[in-house]
Amino acid sequence: MLQDCFRWKGIFSFFSRSGNYIKQSYSTFKKKKTTKSPKTNQSSPAHHHKESDAQGKMMNSRDRWRVYKRVSVMFLLAVVALTVVQRGSISFELERHARLDATQEAGSGADSYLQIKSFWKSGSYWSKPKAPTTTEKPRIPEDGRPTTWDVKSSNCSANVNFSNQGEWFRNLEDNFKQFLLYRHCRYFPMTLNHPEKCTGEVFLLMVIKSVATQYDRREVIRKTWGREQVVDGKRIKTLFLLGKSSNEAERANHQKLVEYEDQIYNDILQWDFLDSFFNLTLKETHFLKWFHTYCYNVQYVFKGDDDVFVSVENIFEYLENSSHRKNLFVGDVIFKAKPIRKKDNKYYIPQALYNKTHYPPYAGGGGFLMDGSLVSRLHWAADTLELYPIDDVFLGMCLEVLQVTPVKHDAFKTFGLVKNKNSKLNREPCFFKNMIVVHKLLPSDLQHMWNLVNSDLVCSQKFELL
Repeated sequence: MLQDCFRWKGIFSFFSRSGNYIKQSYSTFKKKKTTKSPKTNQSSPAHHHKESDAQGKMMNSRDRWRVYKRVSVMFLLAVVALTVVQRGSISFELERHARLDATQEAGSGADSYLQIKSFWKSGSYWSKPKAPTTTEKPRIPEDGRPTTWDVKSSNCSANVNFSNQGEWFRNLEDNFKQFLLYRHCRYFPMTLNHPEKCTGEVFLLMVIKSVATQYDRREVIRKTWGREQVVDGKRIKTLFLLGKSSNEAERANHQKLVEYEDQIYNDILQWDFLDSFFNLTLKETHFLKWFHTYCYNVQYVFKGDDDVFVSVENIFEYLENSSHRKNLFVGDVIFKAKPIRKKDNKYYIPQALYNKTHYPPYAGGGGFLMDGSLVSRLHWAADTLELYPIDDVFLGMCLEVLQVTPVKHDAFKTFGLVKNKNSKLNREPCFFKNMIVVHKLLPSDLQHMWNLVNSDLVCSQKFELL
């Protein structure tokens, strides 16, 4: 657009100068026409008059020819200039459309073959050329599982039986009453779906929880650690998990924006329930069911929030150096955590909802890594449990059902690098370079830290990954 403006500005300037030049030529011609030539000889008035007429005609012819010649040349130059500008505009439009097509191709899952010799030399890691991926069809399941999302209706009414539960229910806070009244509503229809993400062999599926209004977070993730690619022949795919906007007044507008965003990038899974803190567990169970339905050949799954820094290189290094256990579940694991009973706390849980002393081991929801085969088993475990308001703890309960103990790893920092949020260490790129997950960052901070970590950064020592 700016290039067009500069081109037309030059053309207008060209015509302005041309017009001034023609105007000046015409003025000179007119002046010559009206000015008499001085004579030194003494001749008769009649002879003098005839001679002046002859000279005037000759001057008129010469000056007129000069003006015509100049106008013709200027017109020819103007035609040439317009032709150049027109061709330049066409080239610019073609370039713009090519860029748009390339962006849409990247959003639709185009991958790039990347050759990595070391995870710590990142300069050209993200700038390798892309190559087309295979489009083999997914394997047909033989265990009777559904092959499509089979929930078509969201008609779900409140459980009236709770109105007869007695004093304990009436004493609950309104948000917990609402949660219990509709806790039996397990699954909802899908409004945006992309089963093709699991087509063929996928080494790592990056799954990010988000909400409709946080487009800026999704966009910076797509540009940084969430970029779809192929690393040493291993495919990485990215998905964002959304519900419907909780803002009733702006819900329709937010939905249109989400649908337009998905048309561009093709990486959003959305279900027909409202995004809220208590519905984060719904987002967890819906993804488990979706994965169980569509993903048969995904080796590993990373699941996290949309405000985390992730090092894909370090994930690969960890997986290469680990023992590849079938029930791998690794993250910032919390052991023997107690339910919070303070009502002013975000994670408050009333005694009536959970009366045990400790939670089972669970990983902080900022980000964790798990084996693909475990995800389908977690779906089965989730269906055996009542929904719980805290999604991280609920997933820990599912692991307990499967008798799987999550592994704690120091490279997962879901509460920041250090507890003091004002510490300079939380902004030290060499620490980020050695981590797998760091929570939490604003979009601008994430982009800035990503640029630093992936520059020619030299650190004095390296964190040893297990």
